[in-house]
Order: sequence, then C-alpha cells, then structure tokens
Amino acid sequence: MVFAIPHLALTAGGVASLAICLLIVWTKHLHGSHTLDSEAGIQKVHEEPTPRVGGVAILISAMIGAALTPPEVAQILWPMLIAALPAFFVGAIEDLFKRDRVRERMIATFASGVLAWWLTGVSLTRVGIPMLDSILAIIPISVLFTAFALSGVANAINIIDGFNGLASGTVLLCLSALGLIAFQAADAEMAKICFVLAGSIFGFMLVNYPKGKIFLGDGGAYLLGFLLGWVAVLVAMRNPYHVSPWAPLLACGYPVLEVLFSMLRRRARTRELGGADRLHLHSLLWGRVARRWFANSPTTTQNAVVFPMILLFAAIPAALAVVFRTSTLLLMASFVFCALLYALVYARLVHFHWTRPRLRPAQKSTVSRGDGK
Repeated sequence: MVFAIPHLALTAGGVASLAICLLIVWTKHLHGSHTLDSEAGIQKVHEEPTPRVGGVAILISAMIGAALTPPEVAQILWPMLIAALPAFFVGAIEDLFKRDRVRERMIATFASGVLAWWLTGVSLTRVGIPMLDSILAIIPISVLFTAFALSGVANAINIIDGFNGLASGTVLLCLSALGLIAFQAADAEMAKICFVLAGSIFGFMLVNYPKGKIFLGDGGAYLLGFLLGWVAVLVAMRNPYHVSPWAPLLACGYPVLEVLFSMLRRRARTRELGGADRLHLHSLLWGRVARRWFANSPTTTQNAVVFPMILLFAAIPAALAVVFRTSTLLLMASFVFCALLYALVYARLVHFHWTRPRLRPAQKSTVSRGDGK
C-alpha cells in the first residue's frame, strides 16, 4: 500500500484552526456578550469568562483541509462535514443564547446521523453478533441504529468536555487509533481523513490547553463527537474483512464508557438521564486527586493535570483496539476489561482512595473549565 500524508491539507487545517482561535480570543471584547461562557451551572468553575465557540474554528479549518485533500479523500470528507452541520448548529445556538436543551441537541445529532446515511448510503449493518447482524440487514433499522449510535458518541464527547484539553485531546487519541486501524487495513483514505481532522483539532488545542483561553462549547463538542463517531462507522463498514466493528467502538472506549456509566448512575440516582452533575470520572479526579496532590499549585495547573491522568486510562482501550482489530471475541473481552477497570477506578475515587490525607479544608476553586460547557 502506498500511503502519503496530505501535508498541505494537514498543515493548512492546523494553521487555520490556530489562527481563528487566536482571533476569537483577541477580539472577545467585541463579541463577548454572545460568545463568552456563562459561569452559571453545576459543572462550571471558571477563573474568567472565556469564548466558547472553538467549534467554529475547527469546522472552518476542517473545510479548508477538505478543500486541499486529494479527490478520493475529499469525496468522503465533505459529506461527513455537511452531515455534521445540524449537530454543530444546534449546539452553537445554545452557546450563543445560553440555552441548555438536551432534547434538541439529541434530535440534531440523530438528524446528522440520518443525513450522513442519506449522503453516503453507509450505515452500520454488522456488529459481529450474528443475530443482531441479521436484524441490521434491514436498512431502516440499520439507519436508526447508526443514528442512535452517532448521537451517543456525540453526547459522550459533550459529557467529557470538562477540563482544559480533555475533550479535544481524547478525540485526538481516538482518531489516532482509528487512523492506525485504517492504515493497517490498507484504507489510506480513512487514515488521511483522521490526519486532516486531527490537524484542525490540534490547532484549537494549542489555545485551549493548558491555559483554557478558548472552549469548544456545545457546538464544538457535538461536532467532534459526530465526526469521531462517523469515522468509526466508516472504518468498520469499509473494511469488513480486516476490521471487526468492535475495534472502532473500543478505540472510542473512554468516552463511550463515560456516557454508559453516566446513564446508569443518573438512572439510579435521579432518573434524569440528561441531568448535569459533578460525578464524572474527570470531575472526581479533579476534586479528589488534582486539588489535593497539587494543593500548592496554581488553579490552572490543577485543571491541566486532569487531562494527562484521563489520557492514561483512555489510551488502554485505544491501544487494545489497534492490537486486536480483527478479533471480535478479544475486542469484546477487552471492552469488558476496560469497563471493569473504569468501575474499579471510579469506586476507589468515590471512597476516597488513592488520595493523600487532607491537611486542611479544600478552598473553593476558581479554576476555569476545559474545552467548555
């Protein structure tokens, strides 16, 4: 297989993303009444008002990258970006008008999934379980299942959008794993798409991490979540003989597990699946590890260390997905292992293990949120 990274598209996308993000930050006094993040909300712990429209930079730069990619890559990437627009715009509207309507966002991400199928004719028709595969052979069921799965991944990225670099860095890691899986399957087009999208995200991340000068916002989180989910679908469906459908799922293991555990926890505690709380894994790591182990460090440092701690866990399912990409049974076992590991870490944090003794009462933090809710 001949594989060449589309250097021009990758570089142009990254530079454009960085430039647009810096422009947004430098001009926030002009548009801040609409774009600055509100400090209200259970999950918000800001140091200062921050623009939450980083998704705009990523979308524009990804389109620039798509315009500069080879035709065989562009014909896959453009429908992907067009299909992402409903999810992005509904989230961006909420960012601008400071609304929080979970149902509208879920409908929009679901609509993006249906639009992606309509533009490409691709949907999930196999999951590696014969009985379910026979059901997914029915196109309407396959399309609905695909849209539901994409909506779930988009919501997962929104959920982990909690601290500087966390959502964007996690998506970069997942795209890297998917790119490696595509490369090993000799799917050069999908591998290149992963590189181009990663470049646009990296440009944003340079401004977001570690200082948190700009946030993704809901628009950016749902944009990245949808793009990640659709890349996962395409990698699985384009390579039926070289990639198990569980490999892309496991590559996105951390955000998927976060949303599954959040749904179970909220169902058990409040019966409100869409409610916000501070009981996510990243929130516990910040409150019970970062703030204690780095008690004498600046609040921005306490914020920034959450991402590398999460990355250590997120890298485990991503690596297992690359190694066992063809074996459905091993991938299923790996997913169960990662779920048990997540539950173990979560339980120990809840019960105050793995933290140093508190020598003094914790002070109320003013640390800024990460990619931006």
